Amino acid sequence: MRLAASSPSADRPGPPLFFVPTGLGDCSYILNLVEEMDADCPIYGLPWPSFSEVCSPTLEAIASQVIPAIREIRSRGPYRFAGYSSGGILAYAIAEHLLSLNETVSFMAFIDVRLPAKPAGMTPTQMVCEVVLETLEPLEDEHFKLLKRFARHSSIAQLLEKAHQIGAIPPDHNDALMYERIEQFQRALQLYRAPSLPIEVHQFYATDSFVSCRARLDKSSIAPEMSSPMRGWDRVLSAAAIDTTPIPGNHATMMNTPENRKVLARSLSRALNSSPT
Repeated sequence: MRLAASSPSADRPGPPLFFVPTGLGDCSYILNLVEEMDADCPIYGLPWPSFSEVCSPTLEAIASQVIPAIREIRSRGPYRFAGYSSGGILAYAIAEHLLSLNETVSFMAFIDVRLPAKPAGMTPTQMVCEVVLETLEPLEDEHFKLLKRFARHSSIAQLLEKAHQIGAIPPDHNDALMYERIEQFQRALQLYRAPSLPIEVHQFYATDSFVSCRARLDKSSIAPEMSSPMRGWDRVLSAAAIDTTPIPGNHATMMNTPENRKVLARSLSRALNSSPT
């Protein structure tokens, strides 16, 4: 999906920037962000690969499925990528795959991307149940707390069915397949061990903490990775290889609030336009 192509030097644009979907398979964040960017290259949104047919795919396998879409647009490097949230980890896995083919990755932008701590404190099913609950936060407290208690010992399908029963989700609204794919992706993330790659990373981190529904109800502490501008990536990369840029807002509002998104777009454009081509 080609999103934009602004080019002060239209006759010799830089290598394209590929945005990677989030761990929810969402590319919608890209559209508004690109409108605010001033990039001297084409910008593309990559598709979420079809990995539903594969039993427990690894993140490396998911990344390999994206390569044909990239090669169709640009057959050889250098390559440039950007990813928001856990989509940034998929971008890193894509870079790992391309580097193994002796290609060059000249730019990697992380938009508030945390390297998961090991071992993870939640199962993939619990993580996806949290995603479901986040979408139901506008519910009145009684119904929300009921679903929160139910989610602790239920499958995703059972949680969705319970939400249908109490009227939290319309009867004709069924996203079970989508959530199953998200669960597969979360499982792949848990198993992924990010290697140290010979690349530099631009980490655009949110300055405010994001307090999720789980943190409000269970008073969970914020992971150390979320309080560090490097978001834990200094565990696999040298600090000198990570360029950090603060963006106002939290993990959600840095993208959803127009004023914050404009700061992000301008900061990302500056880094992109000054990167090697």
